[in-house]
Amino acid sequence: MRVRILGSAAGGGFPQWNCQCENCVRMRRGEIRAAPRTQCSIGVSSDGRRWRLINASPDLPAHLRTLASTASAPASSRTGPLDAIILTDGELDHCAGLLAIRETGPLALYSTVAVRDWIFGANAAFSAICRSGRLEWRELPLGGGDADAEIEVRTAGGADTGLRISATAVAAKIPRYAGAEGQEPEGAAIALRIRSADSAAALLYAPCFRRIDDALLAAARRSSCILLDGSFWWDDEMARRGVGMATAAAMGHLAIGGSHGSLAALRELDGIRKIYTHINNTNPILDEASAERRLLAEAGFEIAADGMTLEL
Repeated sequence: MRVRILGSAAGGGFPQWNCQCENCVRMRRGEIRAAPRTQCSIGVSSDGRRWRLINASPDLPAHLRTLASTASAPASSRTGPLDAIILTDGELDHCAGLLAIRETGPLALYSTVAVRDWIFGANAAFSAICRSGRLEWRELPLGGGDADAEIEVRTAGGADTGLRISATAVAAKIPRYAGAEGQEPEGAAIALRIRSADSAAALLYAPCFRRIDDALLAAARRSSCILLDGSFWWDDEMARRGVGMATAAAMGHLAIGGSHGSLAALRELDGIRKIYTHINNTNPILDEASAERRLLAEAGFEIAADGMTLEL
């Protein structure tokens, strides 16, 4: 199975043209050693020719060009190198790119019921493209704990793509546009475990989570590689960087650092490749010369970058 990291940044990408955080300002001035990043998404292929897209960011047109350069699709294909899209949550930076493929299709679209209802149930712009011949929705059931609840990923026409996936519910938050507050419904966000049908090697893709519970840990231990939420280093990072007061937890993310951060919780997972993605523009790990970057390297963690390819 081949995994292509198409985008590795949170929010609006890095650097943002109008952001006044230290990282973006220094990047625009050429004063920081860091790589530009588009918004978070990955492509997964069982044969290196046809691809499944995990999350459709606003940078989807650029991501499709990347996949098209390495894929093989019939000249008459309206879907290019894609045959399915899988969503891990309903946040706009993971689904707004669906509007960029409104004239294409048919494509299979997998998500939980909660995510489907948020995106398509009360949104006329999105609901117009979720119909037969365009995006054909299929439910992504929740597993979790020790249960895998694995399903086959199939194209809109029903062909087996050769990929098997299972979803583990994670704590996140209700998308702001959904207009609701309180406890998130089941399936608000997931960690997605992906493998090729002919291999036991699996990738766990978890770009957003607010805490690490037993179910998420169990899914990580059953995986060969984990791509995990690296949005923030500190819980109060927005305030530290002078760009807001919201905490990482309030935005649905667990900070990397600290005694209760994801680094402390996952560093003892031996024999598993661990890569941080979905990196916010305020995060010090974007600076390749930072102390935080060195600390991750010493602990055996990698930092995702656009264009990185993984073979499982």
